[in-house]
Amino acid sequence: MRLTYSPEDEAFRAELVAWLEEHPPPPADQQEQRQSSAHMPAWAAEWQRTLFDHGWLVPGWPPELGGRNATAVQQMIYFEEFSARDVPRSFNPQGLSIITPSILDYGTEEQKERWAIPTLRAEITWCLGMSEPNAGSDLASLQTRAVQHGDAFMVNGQKVWTSGAHHADLCFCFVRTDPEAPKHKGISVLVIDMKTPGIETRPLPELTSPDYADFNEVFFTDVEVPAENLVGELNQGWPITRGSLVHERRMLWVSSANGLQRAVDALIELGHETRPDGAELYDDPRFRDLVANYFVDAQAALLMGYRGFAKSTVGKEPHEHSLLKMFGSEVEQRLCLTAHEWLGAYGLDRSIEAEPIWRQGSWAEQWMRSFAGTIAGGTSEIQRNILAERVLGLPRG
Repeated sequence: MRLTYSPEDEAFRAELVAWLEEHPPPPADQQEQRQSSAHMPAWAAEWQRTLFDHGWLVPGWPPELGGRNATAVQQMIYFEEFSARDVPRSFNPQGLSIITPSILDYGTEEQKERWAIPTLRAEITWCLGMSEPNAGSDLASLQTRAVQHGDAFMVNGQKVWTSGAHHADLCFCFVRTDPEAPKHKGISVLVIDMKTPGIETRPLPELTSPDYADFNEVFFTDVEVPAENLVGELNQGWPITRGSLVHERRMLWVSSANGLQRAVDALIELGHETRPDGAELYDDPRFRDLVANYFVDAQAALLMGYRGFAKSTVGKEPHEHSLLKMFGSEVEQRLCLTAHEWLGAYGLDRSIEAEPIWRQGSWAEQWMRSFAGTIAGGTSEIQRNILAERVLGLPRG
């Protein structure tokens, strides 16, 4: 087994590193903080356009799409370097990594020019209209209706957990266009302008940060959408649903493996620090043993990701990504709880820096936020079902 990169690939890495050193994003203290996953501060839009113009936004794509036709291995190197530096590619990740690939896969040439290119250039931002109050993990149960009247659809219904909906320009929305069809049939995808009359967004502030809200409830009441905004064929939206989830899980895999390693590094640093009461966690061998276990878990996650990546490069379905998504999110959750428990009441202290899962906060806050990781991209329960049926061959039901 060869776990090294070729000279050509290392030359690609050197070029990327040199470019990042020459074109760094603004320092953290000069960055306007984003307010949601669809809020695009001016500096972030400029940074994304710089990446696009230099072929470093999506390196595996052709230059006209912000890339440089990089090989699969070179793309992995790219994500390694960006993750190691904790450098964002976009402040609208669902637009860049989920919706744009779906439009490129299923949209018309006019739709690609109208939506994909401006998204890549950070000129428009997106939210993803999937989950509903009674259709979360069972996405095929969605009930938001779209009825066609001539050259327009009339949309009525509700979405929930819609990230960035109150800041997004557009919504990539999954709707039911044939209520008589079986639940996996009769689904279509519409691009909805979020400024259209009849749309109401209700942000859901986080318990750990009442001044921050990413999730939203979204209500559609007689919302008129041009028929030309239909992506793909009418009533054939389920394959797009599956494709979008694949794009999301790929995005989560990259962040999960590297985020878990950063969390382990933060736990290691925590052990070196002295608590406000004078105690040092590394004085206890039980804590050292836990840190060692988490370090092994992080290495296992990284290698599991490489194995899944290697499969995908030869056209095989990488079930490792479902396993990694479940494993990585649950390990990170346990790690945050471990740190909080060993710190005791000091785990609530924001001055004791924790590895930020989304934003800065105490270890207790990061633990509470970590639960979202076991839900996004398919819950742990869904991942277990996938693995049971597709890997172990167990029967459904």
